Amino acid sequence: MRDNKLHTPDGVKDFLPGEAARKQSVERKIEYVFTGYGYERIVSPMFEYLEVFEGKGGVSRSEMYSFLDRDGSVLALRTEMTPVAARIAATSYSKDDIPLRFCYIENAFRYNEKYQGKLKEFTQAGIELIGADGSDADAEAVAVAVNSLVAAGLADFRINVGQAGFINGILAETGLDADLRERLRGFIIQREFTAADELVRNSSVPDGVRAVIGELPLMIGGTEILDFAGGFVTNGASLAALDELRRINEILGCYGVGGYVSFDLSMIGFLDYYNGIIFEGYARGSGETLISGGRYDGLSGMFGADYPAVGFAIKINEIVSALGRQRKDETDNLIVRTLAAFSGNGKKNALLASDGLRMQGLCVENSLCGDDLETNIGYARKRGIGGVLFFTDSGDVIAADVLTGNRRTVKIEEILGKGGVTE
Repeated sequence: MRDNKLHTPDGVKDFLPGEAARKQSVERKIEYVFTGYGYERIVSPMFEYLEVFEGKGGVSRSEMYSFLDRDGSVLALRTEMTPVAARIAATSYSKDDIPLRFCYIENAFRYNEKYQGKLKEFTQAGIELIGADGSDADAEAVAVAVNSLVAAGLADFRINVGQAGFINGILAETGLDADLRERLRGFIIQREFTAADELVRNSSVPDGVRAVIGELPLMIGGTEILDFAGGFVTNGASLAALDELRRINEILGCYGVGGYVSFDLSMIGFLDYYNGIIFEGYARGSGETLISGGRYDGLSGMFGADYPAVGFAIKINEIVSALGRQRKDETDNLIVRTLAAFSGNGKKNALLASDGLRMQGLCVENSLCGDDLETNIGYARKRGIGGVLFFTDSGDVIAADVLTGNRRTVKIEEILGKGGVTE
């Protein structure tokens, strides 16, 4: 019989120091990009009333972790941050405050019936630009997404951009009843294009619409795809969507991030609230989407104030995994560089000097290995620490480079004046 206190449940995990440091490094770099564009951090409760999430997107009730409060209210663990941001915007701000630029780094929770290694508790980092409409706002969201992935250290990634109006215009042209249209939409979302093609061929769908659906798998690429698709569609909604993507592409060129962007006109987005631009990010070394976002103009209206909005969420855990596979997961800035050790009366100088170095931004670990220099050097080598500062009874300091074995005697003033001697 398994002893549960020795294990974590399926779908959650411990982050040991090395992995936790890599994750924290990625989060810090991404948040730096967010704040650089003027986005301000929001922090929300881990659980809310179920109504905040239910019916607000593509996360079904069966995927939520819900429970009863003592007063009988149904609560749910946070499934995503977008409905939360919409609630905050609608209930805490007025029209005079918009546009609002929110950012966040929070854990979310979803129950996956088919576990298959997917985390049920995962970290999302994202932005929400609320109260701004048009191509400039959409392009800003994509540009922030690209620069966030660059800052995180990814070298080989791609952002695919689509427009919900393109597919929605085609679906409206099919003439199918609501059930069949929704079934067709589901096939396209799941990229089951053979099933989609078979459905329209077995239904009384206009020939032109049937041809468009048959070509959907090919509508992925550069700006030439927009012209290619324009030769197949005639409805106003789809043509307007293509024009919108052309405008966004122009603006992305001004940002200098166009080289990271492709167009995928088969995208609809699995979250029901997307009604305009949609985008997803992929990287070499990861089979999962790293980032997903889009325009969701109707969501805040469900909380009492109807604002246009666009945003995205980054899957931090997937970013860390992709960096590892691309061998870009170094976190040198987080590694303890220096070990402060001492003998006898050297303790006071060691502790004071170590704090002085920390105030300069360095990372210094206080030794608990006793007063033998060789023992401390051995510990530092085992832990990957680059240097040892050994404070002696006489007031001098022995600076030992763990990698080369070089040692020299220095004064405390020299250490603090130069910000350390082990860099």
